[in-house]
Amino acid sequence: MQVPLWQQIAAGVIFLGVYVTIATEKIDKTKVALAGAALMLLLGIVSQHDAFGQSELRMTSVEHFAQQAERMGPHGEKVQQAAGTLGRAGLTDVPGIDWNIIILLISMMVYVGIMGKTGVFEWIAIKCAKLARGEPVLIMVLLSTVTAVVSAWLDNVTTVLLMAPVTLLVCDALGVSPIPMLIAGALASNIGGTATLIGDPPNILIGSKAGFGFNAFLVHLSPVIAVVTVAFAGYAALAWRRTLRAEPQRKAEIMQLDESESIKDRRLLSKCLVVGGLILVGFVLHRRLGWEPATVALCGASALLLISGLRVEEAAETVEWGTIFFFTGLFIMVGALVKVGLIAQASRLILREFGDNTTVLTYVILWFSAFASAGMGNVPYVIAVCPLVSSVVQGMTGQPAVQASADPSIMPIWWALALGACLGGNGTLVGAAANVVIVGVARRHGHKITFMEFTRYGFPVMLWTVGVSMIYLWLRYLR
Repeated sequence: MQVPLWQQIAAGVIFLGVYVTIATEKIDKTKVALAGAALMLLLGIVSQHDAFGQSELRMTSVEHFAQQAERMGPHGEKVQQAAGTLGRAGLTDVPGIDWNIIILLISMMVYVGIMGKTGVFEWIAIKCAKLARGEPVLIMVLLSTVTAVVSAWLDNVTTVLLMAPVTLLVCDALGVSPIPMLIAGALASNIGGTATLIGDPPNILIGSKAGFGFNAFLVHLSPVIAVVTVAFAGYAALAWRRTLRAEPQRKAEIMQLDESESIKDRRLLSKCLVVGGLILVGFVLHRRLGWEPATVALCGASALLLISGLRVEEAAETVEWGTIFFFTGLFIMVGALVKVGLIAQASRLILREFGDNTTVLTYVILWFSAFASAGMGNVPYVIAVCPLVSSVVQGMTGQPAVQASADPSIMPIWWALALGACLGGNGTLVGAAANVVIVGVARRHGHKITFMEFTRYGFPVMLWTVGVSMIYLWLRYLR
């Protein structure tokens, strides 16, 4: 079925308009994303059935692949084969809202919200401060490292929400500006979250599209992130060593704090740790068990709700509903782009330019993802580009993306996307949700973090961490 030209133009204009508006930050990004999705639905570019479920097989993308195959020179036969494979596999369905991702995010937010009520995060912060003997720079290094590790196993947005108030408390006790520690915490959360499937929303999106499980991210990304985390600790100490200085009396006051008083509910903490351990085991074994990560997270959150004794409203207080609805709107708009064939056209262009050189393609995706994520935010970028990368992979291999992703020659393309998007989120204040959260917390407590101040520290971190990732990709996959 030929898609009307006006629908292609309208879909592109709406999507571009939403992105430009989000980048200017003049209107809340969630409002803009939902408005864009509503326009797509009202104009009939995407149907409600497509948006909220899964459509029946549509041959639009396949027809576009087939019609253009002859124009692609040496890639024509390859793309023709991919088109046939897509049609047989039924992978030209218009992607709607990815409920696996939505349920996984909500479930983990609920779990972390319940755990936060135990006071364990305050305990961690005070413990770090005392281990550092009240030295602000060492405290920042320890808190950043803890934030990075915790962000790898929990949602990084929720982690910074829980750690930021405690950081403010420690800085107030020391009499130092909390801004360096808050910025360092946001940067560390984005670095640590890159290591696992659930650590950063872009990885959840990539895992869903490429068919990668929890173990795949852990095995392929955690080695380079471990190196980057250690290097970041040294960078942070050097960058802020002159800014963070406290008087001896203030240090002594920190040493007098009793971290054990931070734990408000030991029984609830024990329950959280047991359920958290089971969730982690479920993530590691989910493929053998035949469960999706969302199923594991939902079971864990449900179990903890039942045994915690908390009301649902209390447990859901930390759920970032704005983020959930933001994802929802973007999913619908990207589905519209797939339906009208714009994603297929973009994939043909990439195949024509880079389809015969995986190394060049990997590096292009890595660096473009980093700069694009820094400019527009890594979540909207990944939501938009995942179908494109999937189409490119299908065009290169003639296999569905989920099957082709296991190919050693294809795998670095997906890891380049993950590393570029997650680490690129450190480039500017709007690059990642964790950055925006930190700025909001600081503002509510009377501290202003400007766009330029964040970028002053975040952009160099983005450059050298992506550079390290480039070396890692070459050493492990491309040489």
